[in-house]
Amino acid sequence: MQIAGLKYGTKLLELVEFPVARCMDGSATLNEIQEMLDKYGKLVVKPFFYGGVGKKAKAGLIRFVDNLTDAIKAREELSFVTHTWGSKTLRASGVTFEEFVPSEIEVYFSITTSSLKRKPIFTITPWGGIDVEEVPPDRKREVWIDTFIGIKSFDLTNNLNDLNCPEEYISPLVQHLPKLWTLYDNYGLTTIEINPMRMKKKGNFLIPVACDLRAAFDQDSQAWRRLELPSATFQTDITPFESEINRLRTYQGQSDVLELNPSGTIIPFMFGGGANTAATESLGERAIFASDFGGNPPYEKMYEVSRIVFKHWYDKANTLLVIGGKANNTDIYVTFKGIFDALRDHVAVHGKKPLYTVIGRGGPNLIQGMFYAKDILDRLGLPYRMFGHDTSMIAVLEYAKKIDSWWAESGRKEFADKLEAPHVA
Repeated sequence: MQIAGLKYGTKLLELVEFPVARCMDGSATLNEIQEMLDKYGKLVVKPFFYGGVGKKAKAGLIRFVDNLTDAIKAREELSFVTHTWGSKTLRASGVTFEEFVPSEIEVYFSITTSSLKRKPIFTITPWGGIDVEEVPPDRKREVWIDTFIGIKSFDLTNNLNDLNCPEEYISPLVQHLPKLWTLYDNYGLTTIEINPMRMKKKGNFLIPVACDLRAAFDQDSQAWRRLELPSATFQTDITPFESEINRLRTYQGQSDVLELNPSGTIIPFMFGGGANTAATESLGERAIFASDFGGNPPYEKMYEVSRIVFKHWYDKANTLLVIGGKANNTDIYVTFKGIFDALRDHVAVHGKKPLYTVIGRGGPNLIQGMFYAKDILDRLGLPYRMFGHDTSMIAVLEYAKKIDSWWAESGRKEFADKLEAPHVA
């Protein structure tokens, strides 16, 4: 669940009184657009996409206009433009008109949770305006956040000084940036990123103004519901795979999926929000989709979910990954029976392609579930490796990535050669 841009991001930032550039959507009248031009001198026109869509500037999809004629022309050109983001090509749903904030510097700031340390961190650089990955390491800082204290003023001050941020900007940033921790901590966010943040003169003072935003939410948390955002906020273009899976939402348990990379090589059955976050971040483009199949689904639902997954992705993948923490209420045996019965039935109908299975799981009836999976995989003649709840989830994910690389490079051939080799009595 993600949002990008100021159309919905403005409401988010206003909750904590964080300064944000004024924004109007594409339904603005000519008089309203002209009034903005008269007040600010220049506007930024951006296409609006549902979901967390980025890199619009790099794709040449942002216009700077200083007159009504160019503003209307930009609206016509960008309202239904297409944009390739990751593995998807998306179509815009209108535009936004945003205040242009003149500034000598652009600040990048984000808060997210590190899957490595299981702690929130903030990243800051006064040399932003571009992807933070492109900023040299010596020009940005990543700092752990103590969740009981939040973002400390001296951490901001010290790191901005170390980064040679102009002195006049440090105090305004230190005053306002801790508000973003309040937003992150209180409303179920897993990521909030402001890039760029521009420094606006207001009388004799400077204030940081958010000129773009990306936010991601933990869908298992109820906190984000307090925002009362419109139901369309998290709407995205639906792929045939997503559409087919999402029909099963009416059943007990969760079944949300987000197609990440149809050219990926790992089929990831993720159970729980923590597994979803960790696996999606760790696997990167290898993961075909993000998922959360937890919530103690019954056998019938787990079988149907798995049948759809294998129908779409079995022939394209190297690795089948089943990953989750130690469940409290999800019956591991039931979920494993649904997954591996569907795998067995898919192979029976469509034939077998060598696929390596990696399992990392814990919870009720784990041993029974693992033995059931083992029996089916042995009968199908497919290789596997299983880890219990005493193995780090991150370690399992790293192992799955290594197996995936090995399987693609030589493992599949080595496995096939071993099966074809004559047995010596």
